[in-house]
Amino acid sequence: MAYHKVNADQRAQGHSPYLDNDELQATALDLEWDMEKELEEPGFDHFRLDGVVQHHLGNSQSPDLDLEPIQPSSSPKGRFQRLQEDPEYFSHYTRQAPKSNRCSFTQILKVFCTALTVFIFGIVIGYYARKKCPAPPTSQEPNNLHIYHEILKEIKAENIQRIYRDLLQFPKEDDVDVAMRILAQWTSQGLEDVQLVNYSVLLDLPGSSSNTITLKTSGECFNPSGQRCNRETKALRGQDLLFSYAAYSAKGTLEAELVDVQYGTVEDLIRIQAITNVTKKIALLKLGQSPLLYKLSLLEDAGFGGVLLYVDPCDLPKTTDLADKAFMVSLNGGGDPSTPGYASIDGSYRQNRVNLTTLLVQPISAVLAKKLLSLPEDTVPKDRCVPLRMPATGKKLISLNIQSVTMYKTISNVIGYLKGSVFPDRYIIIGSHHNSLNAYGGQEWASSTAIITAFIQALMLKVKRGWRPDRTIVFCSWGGTSFGNVGSYEWAEDLKRVLQRNVVAYVSLHNPVRGNSTLHPVASPSLQQLAAESQSFNCAEEPQCRGSNVSSVQLQGDADYFINHLGVPAMQFSYEDIKTSENSSFLSEALFPVHSTKTEELDPSFSLHKTIAKLTGQVTLQIANEPVLPFNALDIALEVQNSLKGNFCDEGVPPQLLAAASCLRDTAELFQSDEMRPANDPKERAPIRVRMLNDVLQSLEKSFLVHRAPPGLYRNILYRVDERTSQFSVLLEALEHRKLHQSNETVQAALSEVLSSINSAQVYFKAGLDIFETTLAGKK
Repeated sequence: MAYHKVNADQRAQGHSPYLDNDELQATALDLEWDMEKELEEPGFDHFRLDGVVQHHLGNSQSPDLDLEPIQPSSSPKGRFQRLQEDPEYFSHYTRQAPKSNRCSFTQILKVFCTALTVFIFGIVIGYYARKKCPAPPTSQEPNNLHIYHEILKEIKAENIQRIYRDLLQFPKEDDVDVAMRILAQWTSQGLEDVQLVNYSVLLDLPGSSSNTITLKTSGECFNPSGQRCNRETKALRGQDLLFSYAAYSAKGTLEAELVDVQYGTVEDLIRIQAITNVTKKIALLKLGQSPLLYKLSLLEDAGFGGVLLYVDPCDLPKTTDLADKAFMVSLNGGGDPSTPGYASIDGSYRQNRVNLTTLLVQPISAVLAKKLLSLPEDTVPKDRCVPLRMPATGKKLISLNIQSVTMYKTISNVIGYLKGSVFPDRYIIIGSHHNSLNAYGGQEWASSTAIITAFIQALMLKVKRGWRPDRTIVFCSWGGTSFGNVGSYEWAEDLKRVLQRNVVAYVSLHNPVRGNSTLHPVASPSLQQLAAESQSFNCAEEPQCRGSNVSSVQLQGDADYFINHLGVPAMQFSYEDIKTSENSSFLSEALFPVHSTKTEELDPSFSLHKTIAKLTGQVTLQIANEPVLPFNALDIALEVQNSLKGNFCDEGVPPQLLAAASCLRDTAELFQSDEMRPANDPKERAPIRVRMLNDVLQSLEKSFLVHRAPPGLYRNILYRVDERTSQFSVLLEALEHRKLHQSNETVQAALSEVLSSINSAQVYFKAGLDIFETTLAGKK
């Protein structure tokens, strides 16, 4: 196919950022030749192409440093208004008319008769061809907003509620049965190509009885929720009892002293280690502030043997009452633990990784935490919340018993395709997840599945009337999410080479209605303006939707692989409760048992579900249909500069990083103003130029994937840890590591990774500029 040659040229360019003009011109000419040929092809089957990762390296120059306050660039439409005219641009379709020659009357007559015959014959052929072969669809962006409105108005709250209630009628079956029912739903809506993709993966499941915590001084035994073990527990043998555990924790029994480490920050550990030896002791740890896997890695390095994990009631929203509830967490960074980095398919080597940590980890309720801290129930004043803390006097000796079971189970993904009419080889993935093996998380999976099903329903009504998106939309319902995004990791690892080249964006529907106070949009820097535009388009009459700020922070759920391994721009809209403390981030890592009516209590009219569905549908349609991808290159450069300023506010930004970031900003501004403007005008839009431009935009974020990141932190450094921090997460962790170990090596290594990423992105933009300049020069 034509695209294979194009891809080969791009691969050669990606590995050599120092191409001279001749090479760039040759690359551009090959791209043009293949693009014209490709646009004539009717399309090709999805997910049968080879792809490659593009790596870009380079050295920064030394431009003037810019330390002025940095603001996001203006509206995405402004990226085309920097240049209004381009006198250098000529359409490659323009040809000169041939010169006239003198002909004899006989020759003229012969030519006239021949032309007349061909003309009449052509009319006849054209008439029948037109009847049988409709013209190939093209994007008509002046009508796009009208089309979006027609599709989105079919999304109704009552439809989402009906789908949600239908989903809850599913009996508690295994993952495959639930996935089959979702597949049947999507097929009944008219989605043409829906597949069930199964993987056999290693899961860590509860044992036949609950894990226990015993106070050695009194001999009292407790279940994770705080109930005594000697009570009748047969009636409790269900999710609320058995699924209060940490998947992939170490197993066994540990008897040791309990040490209150609060949130397990570096400062907490320095304070604790200064007064006691923590080797093989049990840490009492609060969830929040930073990723759980990162905090557990610090505790493991410090020498702890076990961890009791709880959520401080002061960190929970006032609208929730979860103090007496234990919960489930997963200690799996992603995918099948027995096949790390590769797909769990027949013939794959299975590694023996039963436990992913040496720590015995057990989640407990806040009620049990109070008992272990010997705090009376009336210690909390009525007018304010006092965070839990162990009294200065007294020691607690406890015994922790954990008995979960590892076994291989089948995890199922439902994958549905709506093939694009213009660029069928470019995919926008929209993902939800479904209930897996009776795991925790309440019924929120039904919310995400109902929203994506309602969007499919509205979309297919328009498709049945002859419309299609320009790019392919891939609908995914993932299995195994609560065990560490297992289903999405395995599918993406299975199709990694294809996805690296073809995926344009990932739109997430993970836990879309977790509260009802405020809208919380999250988007990668290149998509922040699109998210803001979508809100203004859909939220005019929604007070809980209007005016929400878009941020780039770490997301929970199945977007993980696409962000951190593929460098795909991602976006998510969700409703949540107003946070009651600055420590509330990462509380969603805890999967609490939520009653099936909880969702309908949060959103009885399902108006919040409808808003999320429309916002998600709006951004999906825009990415799928706009001729030029609605990504913002300059916002990435601004995010880089802001993150550098946040990391070194006390000791100053290293000049090499500032110079590289300033150079990236200059190149991004030039690229956005000079190269994206011609593609905005349909009168001068050439298919070759649009395809080349979109190929550059699609890979904007790939340069920012660092090789390694601490557990729980993103490899994509464009995402901050949370709203409280504005730093690159890898540099923030390196600076904390220096405090803990009095070593500067980690900081230097992290600085090198960040500098390499910035330089790589700058070279990537520069190579894109050079290709466009060479292409235009060749057309003159």
